[in-house]
Amino acid sequence: MTKKSVKEILHAKGMDISIYTEDFQNEFISLTDIARYKSDEPNDVIKNWMRNRDTIEFLGLWESLHNPDFKPVEFDGFKKEAGLNAFTMSPTKWIVAVNAIGIVSKSGRYGGTFAHSDIAFEFASWISAEFKLYIIKDYKRLKTDESSRLSLGWNLNREISKLNYRIHTEAIKENLLPPELTAYQISMTYANEADVLNVALFGITAKQWRDENTSFTGNMRDYATLNQLLVLSNMESYNAILIEQGKPQSDRIQLLHQLAKRQLKAIEEIGISEIKKIKK
Repeated sequence: MTKKSVKEILHAKGMDISIYTEDFQNEFISLTDIARYKSDEPNDVIKNWMRNRDTIEFLGLWESLHNPDFKPVEFDGFKKEAGLNAFTMSPTKWIVAVNAIGIVSKSGRYGGTFAHSDIAFEFASWISAEFKLYIIKDYKRLKTDESSRLSLGWNLNREISKLNYRIHTEAIKENLLPPELTAYQISMTYANEADVLNVALFGITAKQWRDENTSFTGNMRDYATLNQLLVLSNMESYNAILIEQGKPQSDRIQLLHQLAKRQLKAIEEIGISEIKKIKK
């Protein structure tokens, strides 16, 4: 995955269930962890669930509603065969065949099969109605904590970032804009310098982000994590100083990237508990 995953843990009847998000809008819950409630062979449980005709129809409907690149022809073939004794289905087979986005297979130590929360709750219902209720209860707790974190910490740092950006634009105005430039050239200079920060921190320009996220509103910074916004504020102030020092853009982008890496690493090492103390 190209974006940074933010991971959390749900707690249901003594079991830990992994959950992650990349945009704070769509959460993906571990089907593998949910399946362990029923069996020590979670992969087999997931495959059995995906053999059902009702499951295939539900997955196909979800994809048709949320996935513009969904392949309906391949889905129709699965729907005709679903439920038959000879029919088999796995997460990987489903993902590859229909270009699914609602189910994700992740490799590695903390990998497994994850699904969008809509799908994960449907799977949990098939496992156990009682267990599903416990999952939903802790999911609501997580969403409440997240809303509090975003509304306080995220918005505060977004405003700090905007304030520092004003300092940044003043440095551009004083040092990078000769008076003979047209209004269009001036606006292009500001946009170009904004992308210096974008590339140094996010690895892509604003236009590249828009092209890759056509369904999103706002800009890439509106979807940044709390840690990224903290670092962005420092980068804007640092870039203003570098501009005033006459550093060329090619040097500045490298220095800013190094700063971003150092500070993101430092924040992660502090840990979420310390970040909450700082916010207070």
